[in-house]
Amino acid sequence: MTSLRDILVIAGPTASGKTAVGIELAQRIDGEIISADARQIYRFMDIGTAKPTAEERVAARHHLIDFINPDKGYSAGQFAEDASAVIGDILRHGKTPIVVGGAGLYIRALFDGFSPMPKIPAEIRVRLQEEGRESLPELYKRLCEVDPEWATKIQATDTQRILRGLEVYEASSKPLSEHQRVPPTPPIRHTASYFGLYWEREALYDRINARACLMFENGLIEEAASLRNRGYSPDLNALNAFGYREIFQYLNGETTLDRALANLQQGTRRYAKRQMTFFRRDERIQWVDGSDVDVADAILQNFETC
Repeated sequence: MTSLRDILVIAGPTASGKTAVGIELAQRIDGEIISADARQIYRFMDIGTAKPTAEERVAARHHLIDFINPDKGYSAGQFAEDASAVIGDILRHGKTPIVVGGAGLYIRALFDGFSPMPKIPAEIRVRLQEEGRESLPELYKRLCEVDPEWATKIQATDTQRILRGLEVYEASSKPLSEHQRVPPTPPIRHTASYFGLYWEREALYDRINARACLMFENGLIEEAASLRNRGYSPDLNALNAFGYREIFQYLNGETTLDRALANLQQGTRRYAKRQMTFFRRDERIQWVDGSDVDVADAILQNFETC
């Protein structure tokens, strides 16, 4: 196993400044960034996901951004495999991998692993997705019958996790909850130094609100319309989330522009709260004040002494 200083992880809630800090760190320690963001992976979704700009990607090399279409599925397990391969390549070139993102499940999958799961045949996945679009309540009812333990852990409207529970059961004839009892196998043998950016709640909420306004100014409405014109349904898992969901409602005449903005801000604030709840459970994370002008210095001082 390599030393703790091989990999650097920068986590935290949305709008906490992770992108800027990651880029500064990459420039100072000859690093490359692996994005751990569940939606920046998708093409054509730049503004609504706060994806690093072209200029930012020139300033520091980024991986696992902008590489699949919005109608394609992608999981934390797939991320772990992809990120593990990228990290190995970065280390072989003598550089420092910097994992940057707010998708706690992706980061956990990479370093802690998941219990082994069966391969899902494409025909099962496609059929269940079609059935889910027709009647998600029926699928949730079926999940309650075949895997009540998993069903009680998720919401009846959580399309992705309902489908996951059913596809695992159909592919293996065993409930997902039973698979989860098998000890996890991390896909990567390297360990990491973990840092998290925190802000006082009101300050973070102000940043979230301001960024939502900037998204509108920068063309979020036009981006959502472009996605629809490309044939991507608002019901897709990639698009049926805060950010795009509110804009599609506006484009469909279901809400006003002011209400769409307010809902986007509220949805993002709630998401940030969930992210912090998730990350606070991880005792490996060293927390750094995101409002400090010397955030990168504070991280490097601790990183270099690990």
